[in-house]
Amino acid sequence: MLNIQIVTGLLLIGFQVCAYAGLPNPGMTFDPDRTALVTTDPQNDFLSEKGVTWGVVGKSVVKNNTIKNIESLFKAAKKNNVPVFVSPHYYYQTDYNWKFEGALEKLMHHIKMFDRKDALSIDGFENSGADWLKQYKPYIQDGKTVITSPHKVYGPETNDLVLQLRKRGIDKVILAGMSANLCVESHLRELLEQGFEVVVVKDATAGAQVPEGDGYEAALVNFRYLANAVVTTEDAVKAITNKTAFK
Repeated sequence: MLNIQIVTGLLLIGFQVCAYAGLPNPGMTFDPDRTALVTTDPQNDFLSEKGVTWGVVGKSVVKNNTIKNIESLFKAAKKNNVPVFVSPHYYYQTDYNWKFEGALEKLMHHIKMFDRKDALSIDGFENSGADWLKQYKPYIQDGKTVITSPHKVYGPETNDLVLQLRKRGIDKVILAGMSANLCVESHLRELLEQGFEVVVVKDATAGAQVPEGDGYEAALVNFRYLANAVVTTEDAVKAITNKTAFK
């Protein structure tokens, strides 16, 4: 009798383990008063064929249809009065006085990525690597989009994104932009730590492909581990348009 009880117990445990073998999918409800689209680094150096990183991110951008997908999110958000925030990446001449950098920081400084003359000047900004991709300008420069101060490494810890969201009573974020395992993932992590719900739009981003690994594929694992939901652009646009939940 005891053996039967033990076997039964083991079977029940096995069934429970199987039931929870996959991660849960919390999802996120859509509330127009509390939800915003946040896009990181929709800039030429990442998304233009003339950008300084195109050689390593271009294949991923093309494969994911990233450029068009980001625009689809902008368009859906504007059409449905969803606030749009852009968290950009800029480096000024004074940033070259830093005494140390991580691997990608060192590379970005070396190739003059996101360079601007200084914080108070836009001389040379137009059509530079730091400028917005041309087709995004009507959405970003409409006088309604919130352009935050620049993040200096990868996450929003160094800019005012969280403040700008909090001041508007926003605690739900639809996250997209460049690049997947760097600024997007860093924004995801910090926003979660700050108490936001976050949905990542997985094909409205892309990552570098270098000998050390594929940044996009690496990010997908952590998106699934961390985010409230990981969705396609098509599903995100439907949720925004129909004001339904992200699943």
